[in-house]
Amino acid sequence: MADQDDELIQRALQSPEGDLRAFEELVRKYQRRIVANCRHITRDPNNAEDLAQEVFVKAFFALRGFEGRSSVRHWLQTIKVNHCLNHLKKQQRATMVDLEEEESWTPATTAPRPAASGVETLAERQIIERVLDAMNTTLRIPLILRDMDDMAYEEIASMLGIGLSAVKMRIKRARQEFRERYELEVQVNRQAEARL
Repeated sequence: MADQDDELIQRALQSPEGDLRAFEELVRKYQRRIVANCRHITRDPNNAEDLAQEVFVKAFFALRGFEGRSSVRHWLQTIKVNHCLNHLKKQQRATMVDLEEEESWTPATTAPRPAASGVETLAERQIIERVLDAMNTTLRIPLILRDMDDMAYEEIASMLGIGLSAVKMRIKRARQEFRERYELEVQVNRQAEARL
């Protein structure tokens, strides 16, 4: 798989100007995962596809700088995480400004959205969505990076600018909170189904 990705990168670099077929193959291969992760990291279903597209645009313009020291997947994940974290920072700044300037501020509602691949039923995906959305950002993001993106603890620490022990503790707490919230959601769903 890594060899195929490296081959796509080489073909994209060697393609004549305007020939984007090799890069488009790379986009098709990773697009679903990048969109889903953008959605989970930012809790922004309305902008997840735009964020993913921006990630791929950044990757396209950074192709010449890709040195192959990490896998293409990891390289894309790094671009995605940095882009999503920057998006979150911009949102926080905008929210602070909006709260100060507008008197009638109401929080946005979150629409249901598809979750990560590998989950068997729509109901399970919806529960996972609700649980992730309910979690605090400081726990949710490291959990997603570790358990969905398979990033090493050291990479997460570097990316988030926190210590290794803090990353491990956050992921441990996030997994525990996720399990508790997930089990509660499952119980609530079962009770609701029993009433029908």
